[in-house]
Amino acid sequence: MIEARNIEFHYAGGDFSLQVPEVDVGDGATVAMIGPSGTGKTTLLNIMAGFYLPHRGSMRVMGKDLSGMSDGARRHFRIQNIGLVFQEFELLGYLSVLDNVLLPYRITGGLDLDRVVRDRAEALASDVGLGNKLRRNVNRLSQGERQRVAVCRALLPKPKLLLCDEPTGNLDPANKNHVLDILFNYVSLHGTALVVVTHDHDLLTRFDRTIDFRRFGTQS
Repeated sequence: MIEARNIEFHYAGGDFSLQVPEVDVGDGATVAMIGPSGTGKTTLLNIMAGFYLPHRGSMRVMGKDLSGMSDGARRHFRIQNIGLVFQEFELLGYLSVLDNVLLPYRITGGLDLDRVVRDRAEALASDVGLGNKLRRNVNRLSQGERQRVAVCRALLPKPKLLLCDEPTGNLDPANKNHVLDILFNYVSLHGTALVVVTHDHDLLTRFDRTIDFRRFGTQS
């Protein structure tokens, strides 16, 4: 699913650099990425998603070399195959809960928005306790509710890979476990790979494997 080799990345004008010799994530694998803030966990997640390209090395996702694809091709590939839960959610504040969940289908011609998809979006929202807030503007939601909208949006296109940056960071214990159950049940049913950045070490026993970023060469 993911093959990272000799990744080197740095931000222009900054001192931070990331060096990752090797990371492999197989089909259906669940992987947690941990480590102190500033060690590059979110950066590597963004390279896996094709938002950033490494300055050296290769990142292959589902057999595709992301560096060999155009910006447009990477975007199309990402929307069709990768579910993303961002730390800052990246919701559109002027849209309703339902319209934010449906957003992947509105921004690409590669996904067909039909009644089946709408029903699935409503069912996902109901599963995370938002079934009675489908028409509510997301700006009127709590942080935890917005987090759950982001999870629903990531799952809606039935992705083959889920990349999540602190997906339970704004949730109370009950909702944290509920959202994790939804993610892991999805992975179990669909054979999807799951990579999660987290600072919550209490969650680690639920994952197949943990990658500790203290072993990578980072500077900041």
